[in-house]
Amino acid sequence: MTDVAVIGGGVVGTAVTLALARRGVDTVLYEARDRLAGAASGSNSGILHTGFDSVPGELETRLILRSAELRGEVVETLGIPVRRCGALLGDRVIEGESITDPVHYTRALAAAAEACGADVRTGVHVTERLDTLTVNCAGLYADDVARLYGDESFEIYPRKGEFFAFEGLALDRILLPPPTRRTKGVLVFPTLDGAVVAGPTAVDQTDKEDWSVRPEALAEVRAKAAELLPAIAGAEPVASWAGLRPAGRGVNYVIRRASADLINVAAIRSTGLTASLGIAEYVAEMIAPGVPQAPLPPVTVEPSKEPWWRRS
Repeated sequence: MTDVAVIGGGVVGTAVTLALARRGVDTVLYEARDRLAGAASGSNSGILHTGFDSVPGELETRLILRSAELRGEVVETLGIPVRRCGALLGDRVIEGESITDPVHYTRALAAAAEACGADVRTGVHVTERLDTLTVNCAGLYADDVARLYGDESFEIYPRKGEFFAFEGLALDRILLPPPTRRTKGVLVFPTLDGAVVAGPTAVDQTDKEDWSVRPEALAEVRAKAAELLPAIAGAEPVASWAGLRPAGRGVNYVIRRASADLINVAAIRSTGLTASLGIAEYVAEMIAPGVPQAPLPPVTVEPSKEPWWRRS
């Protein structure tokens, strides 16, 4: 019998699955879509933040910082492409900010989890309560999964972030605007393959399946991005996409046991990619405290033919 079921095949769900499998927990992951990282995880910026602007002492900040301590071994052993390019915030240089391919990152975690004995299943939509301990990493639908277990303690709504990719522009660092409590603002950053991306917007909506890019989004992003990189003012995008961040209504980073058979890992907003390894360790300690981890298996995940920003 499976000890734990993880619902959600984004970067957080796959990281949790790997952390549990490394501790010998019999784990199965269910992803509703036909591929991993098919929702928020595969449509974000791909930036790995250092947490320099995070609120000290908050759980989100602690898990971001812990992830930074864990990430080196993971990306090296699993061959995850990461470029440590650093960032600029005004005239301030922030070393350690990095970029990656978030889809490859997620797939590599899943492959390592399978090598450790986990069962990863895509195309499985969980619509009823499972007869096992469930870790709810369902992103946009985490509140719906919680309702299956009688938990109505939080609500998730989609915050749309629209991005535009440009080619032929030179950029070797991430360019950051001053962040706000609500959003990190419109960034400009390089990709692993040499494109330049500007975004995201931050548009709160109700439809969890509206992944469209609004007609007015380019003008909104271009105006703010050009303040950071003036060449964007006259450049035409070669690709655009929208990501939906699972924002919590009045809550953030809901990581707690709701009942004997449910642990919620919900309202993980745009820092989910950055914090995923810390989140996974935190959850694994809730389930199998103090259990030693097996070594990371040196799995190899073939890179996709197209860059992640064209697959979004």
